[in-house]
Amino acid sequence: MHVGVFWSTTVRILRQLLDDRRTVAMILVVPCVLMVLLYFMFDPQPGPRPGTTMFDTVGLTMLGLLPFVLMFITTSIAMVRERTSGTLERLLTTPLGKLDLLAGYGAAFSLAAATQAALASALAFWVLDLDTAGNPLWVVLIAVLAAVLGVALGLFFSAFARTEFQAVQFIPVVVIPQILLCGLFVARDQMANWLEWISNVLPLTYAVDALQQVAEHPAATAAMWRDLAVVVAFSALALGLGSATLRRTTP
Repeated sequence: MHVGVFWSTTVRILRQLLDDRRTVAMILVVPCVLMVLLYFMFDPQPGPRPGTTMFDTVGLTMLGLLPFVLMFITTSIAMVRERTSGTLERLLTTPLGKLDLLAGYGAAFSLAAATQAALASALAFWVLDLDTAGNPLWVVLIAVLAAVLGVALGLFFSAFARTEFQAVQFIPVVVIPQILLCGLFVARDQMANWLEWISNVLPLTYAVDALQQVAEHPAATAAMWRDLAVVVAFSALALGLGSATLRRTTP
């Protein structure tokens, strides 16, 4: 890692993001629009706890899922575009190393993810009146870490895609199974044993579990910290594997 090279890479990617208005809209605006849609779908329905609505349950989980999904899509496509356009090959002929590049991408997209999570959470709590037992700031933190996880997995799986279309095809392979098995649709302890075992090794499961801890407990719990540690570990592992498998060009 070279600090100067890492910083210049991060700044370059942030500038590219800001110049792409559609990507900025997807990252910042789409989650807010979807949260409003969820509010009108679920708010009239009573929730599982007295005094709550279904929006309090579904909306809280989606604050973790939406950043994860959107950042996975954006990051994987952006990295494939760097490789297919020849930009990556030119960059790696300079003192820029693979880890510098991925760390710069991770930092830039993580800043975008933090902004995304903060905006969506602020809308949910202070405009749409989302209710949780715990502090909303914990929700923001978990949403940011879920988005960073999406960035890390997007960087890793982009190494296996030759085109941007192939990068999108990883969504049903990587993203959808995690959404189905994270406990959003069926409680994990009510799943078949083999499905629960798979769920236990999927990182998004722990982000959702951490959100459920905030929903049910006024203070941070040991289970929440354990879940966050697992998410951070998965993110670091994905970045490390991404730097090891990163190719300069697409065959």
